[in-house]
Amino acid sequence: MTAPAARARRALVAAVVAAVTLLGAATPAGADDLDNRRKATQDAIAANDAKQSQLQDAVEELQGSIATAGAQLVDLQGKLPAAQAAVDTAQATYDTTQREAALIASRLKDAEQQQTELTSSIAADSAKSEQVRATIVQVAREAYRNGSDISGLEAVLSAQSTEDFVEAYSQMSAVLRVQSQALTELKTMSAQNKASANRMTAVTDKITQLKAQADQKVTEAATAKKAADDAKAQLDALTAQVAAQQTSLEAQKKDIEAQLAEADAASGQLKNDLAAIIAQQQAAGKPASTTVSGAVFGNPTVHDPMVVTSEYGMRWQPILHIYRLHAGLDLRSYCGEEVYAGRAGTVQWAMFRSGYGNQVMVDHGWVNGASTMSSYSHLTRAVVSAGQQVQAGQLVGYAGATGGISTGCHLHFEVYINGGTVNPRPYLGL
Repeated sequence: MTAPAARARRALVAAVVAAVTLLGAATPAGADDLDNRRKATQDAIAANDAKQSQLQDAVEELQGSIATAGAQLVDLQGKLPAAQAAVDTAQATYDTTQREAALIASRLKDAEQQQTELTSSIAADSAKSEQVRATIVQVAREAYRNGSDISGLEAVLSAQSTEDFVEAYSQMSAVLRVQSQALTELKTMSAQNKASANRMTAVTDKITQLKAQADQKVTEAATAKKAADDAKAQLDALTAQVAAQQTSLEAQKKDIEAQLAEADAASGQLKNDLAAIIAQQQAAGKPASTTVSGAVFGNPTVHDPMVVTSEYGMRWQPILHIYRLHAGLDLRSYCGEEVYAGRAGTVQWAMFRSGYGNQVMVDHGWVNGASTMSSYSHLTRAVVSAGQQVQAGQLVGYAGATGGISTGCHLHFEVYINGGTVNPRPYLGL
């Protein structure tokens, strides 16, 4: 509870105790005692109203804090979808880069497998080529060592007979065939090795590119993951902040409810006491009829006909989320326009009351057998003072928007019958 609220509550309790003590001290000896008790109770009501004004100040202070916290809460709640969207986007980016990195890793593995296979193929072909070359060299070396020519002319010239020629030619053909096959195979393997070397170069370049892409994707994935983590942390912080704001609002709401309940109880008790005294006065010989027949009050505004902008009755309280009584009629009156007494009477007070702003309270005495008063609130200023006699239609002040709960210039008009508010409509002839 804030310090102003605590002070207001202590003062309110003291006022109630004083009022009860004052009421208990009176004796029901006669009409004079009743009048004295009525006067004492009215004084206690006035004191209680003053204390309630202090309490209203504290309530409005809390309401201001709640309004600020509520605005912050709305702002935070507005940021939550964007924060969640950031988390979702970052997570989606992270998932995408992970999939792309996995795909590149698979392609890189395939390329490296190709590189391994090509390396093995080139090594095998190179070894085989060396074997073929060795075979050709061996054939040439054997021919040289034997001093023979493996050409067709040598076979013809060296033959001593047909059988020698056929044998020599057969040997020569076999040697030439082997030599030709070796040369062809050597040529083929040379071409294959060249193609494999070219493929090796391409695969090597591809591996280099894929590694660079993989590194880039890994970096992107890490960046996306960090962004997701940061966004999530921000979302968690906002969520915690919202929860704290809600807890604070609930605590302040309960404090306001407790204070208003205490103020309403004290005010209700005093007004009940006043009503009881008035009932005793009626029983002692005052008129008993309270029927309203026709207008009791004249038009208190400059607008003819009167325009009601807000009715008497229960209204929704947006901070407490409860219904509270709107105890009068709001009548159209623009800032600075004249406000008139609706009926002749005695001014009880003309003062500032928090929630009501500048207020004039007029006691009209007994009307139709009931104690009747009227009040004029949210005035820019009053032009009458306590104890002053006023006539119907006399200027009492100028319309305004004073008081913590007024949202614009208007006249808040209340009627009190036997100490309690009633709907002013029938009393205004509306």
